[in-house]
Amino acid sequence: MPEGDTVWQTASRLHDALAGKVLTRSDLRVPRLATADLTGRAVLDVTPRGKHLLTRVEGGLTLHSHLRMDGSWKVYENGRRWSGGPGHQIRAILGTTDRTAVGYRLPVLELLRTTDEHRAIGHLGPDLLGPDWDPDRALANLLKDPSRPLGEALLDQRNLAGIGNVYKSELCFLLGVTPWLPVGDLPAERAAQLPALAKKLLETNRDRPIRTTTGRHGQDLFVYGRAPRPCLRCHTSVRVADQGDGSRERPTYWCPTCQPGPAPATPSPRRRSRTN
Repeated sequence: MPEGDTVWQTASRLHDALAGKVLTRSDLRVPRLATADLTGRAVLDVTPRGKHLLTRVEGGLTLHSHLRMDGSWKVYENGRRWSGGPGHQIRAILGTTDRTAVGYRLPVLELLRTTDEHRAIGHLGPDLLGPDWDPDRALANLLKDPSRPLGEALLDQRNLAGIGNVYKSELCFLLGVTPWLPVGDLPAERAAQLPALAKKLLETNRDRPIRTTTGRHGQDLFVYGRAPRPCLRCHTSVRVADQGDGSRERPTYWCPTCQPGPAPATPSPRRRSRTN
């Protein structure tokens, strides 16, 4: 699933394909942008911000997109067959004389004045892969609500930007606590480690085709997606349960031996999860 490292990679591909070039094709397939045409404008840059993508073009405009769970941007050399999904899933096409970027299943797509980007991203906390990264501020944000479960606090992009379900589960494993532990109960020495550990995980993976937190070939993640297989450390069966308010599925994985502490009484049934 797209998290901060995936979005960083996507922004890099889009920037390499589009930046400094004039758009020869522009097709934004959402109702409110049906009449918008960026043809003839040069792309200035493509910048990631947490899980958000900002494609800035001449004339003070920014195309803001968000991948959420299933969205993606694909880049094709002109003349090559597009293979990112069926045509009805395409939400955006940005083409130049040599390459075309195609946005599939984009749940968020809007055209903003560049000066109004704060409307889309102003709520975000420090970006783990961005120039605004501030570990002290990120930790202070997490600790503002000490009764909140750690997993939920990590997913809240207002605290720090870039963590999704995969890194939430992996971070909690590496810290040796369950995602349901209240943030205020996190031992001080582990809380102090959290910002640097989170940044290290995303930085390590931003240039990798396959995400890993273990350093082991063929065993890329400690707990995410592994239920009910054995924990890589202690061989206890990894468990999975949904976490959050129920508004969307948030599968959360943990090892009950390596991560003692509060947890749901009844874990979810076995499921298969995509790890991207």
